[in-house]
Amino acid sequence: MSFVRKSADLTPIVDTVFAVIAKAKKDAAVNGDAVVNATIGSLYDEDNHLVAYDTVFNHYDAIDHRIKASYAASFTGNPDYRDQVYQWVTYGQKLDLAHTVIATPGGSGAVSIGFTTFLDEGETVILPEIAWGSYALMAHENNLNYITYKNFDGDSFNLESLKECVSTVKAKQDRVVIVLNDPCQNPTGYCLKEQEWKDLVSYLNEASKDCDIILINDIAYIDYSYRSMEEARHYMSYFNDLSDNVMVEICFSCSKTLTSYGLRCGAAIVLAKKKEDVRDAEIIMEKKARATWSNIPNAAMANFVWTVTENRDAFLKEKQKYIDLMRQRSSLFIKEAKDAALDCYPYDEGFFVTLRIPDNAYRNRLHQALMDNHIYTVSVNHGIRIAICSLPLAKLHGLAAKIKDIAEKTK
Repeated sequence: MSFVRKSADLTPIVDTVFAVIAKAKKDAAVNGDAVVNATIGSLYDEDNHLVAYDTVFNHYDAIDHRIKASYAASFTGNPDYRDQVYQWVTYGQKLDLAHTVIATPGGSGAVSIGFTTFLDEGETVILPEIAWGSYALMAHENNLNYITYKNFDGDSFNLESLKECVSTVKAKQDRVVIVLNDPCQNPTGYCLKEQEWKDLVSYLNEASKDCDIILINDIAYIDYSYRSMEEARHYMSYFNDLSDNVMVEICFSCSKTLTSYGLRCGAAIVLAKKKEDVRDAEIIMEKKARATWSNIPNAAMANFVWTVTENRDAFLKEKQKYIDLMRQRSSLFIKEAKDAALDCYPYDEGFFVTLRIPDNAYRNRLHQALMDNHIYTVSVNHGIRIAICSLPLAKLHGLAAKIKDIAEKTK
């Protein structure tokens, strides 16, 4: 006898990231500065403190308590928030597409609502082979299957692998949903090149001649691109060339952009050629939003609007300081990794660098060996993730050589 639904998976969830973080903290309490904690996927300064932008939170602290306590204007999000999210996300790009914006609890809410809007239970979503682990958990908890495409062909995007997955899925269902985390992919830091985006759009148009295709574009880390806002978003201009049978859902995260990880606020932006197709998706998302989380924090939305309008220049200046710091950190680690012959997946920009380890059994041994040597990382499929977003330069210096030495001893 059980009180929960019969289809429930009662295997307890084990969040490996938080489990390793806990081990690192316990070790640091004993061994102090000897511990390297490369697990934390949030932005930290050089003094090892979590970054919370003054240009964001000084104003948030001053917001009237009644605004903080109030419900939002709608369960789909405040109108000014929805408008400013669209302007921010598509900055510098003129999209000739119908669109809508639905407020969500972070970027994760946007991804999750996409899964359940576009697929029926028992259907299959296509995920990257090396990716944020919660994609697979979301699929599982929504009674969806998933298959994975290989991220890379050498050091380039593996479009051929994606094509194989699409062919497999379209043979058994009439809608194909693809997840692509770009730019600043978690966990590799890879960004598709302009030609790779052009080739992808061309392929989606061809493949959509006999089925509908939805591309879920997770842009959680886009605002930490080393390029300008407009350059980082230029690939979106290629969406204008999509056929009537292709839809895009862009998943935006205030958590990363505003360093407000715990103040859950994000958005799903739906784009397509036909207004009626966008409206169909919007109706479903409206119902799911109402039935699942009901309301997004009113003050979080108000603060985003103020930050990107009235306080825009100051915010961008403060954020750029940390983007420049990230560039320093990544440049240091990548150079030292190259000097040490430590193999990494191609990195362009973003919070993480990932060691390339095709053999997961060896990866497991190395992951444990690193912890035995007070170096804490995150194990991902075919790799080990280094969170340069939270490691001070002093901790990064010499780290690649240490990892290489431990890796050689672990073989």
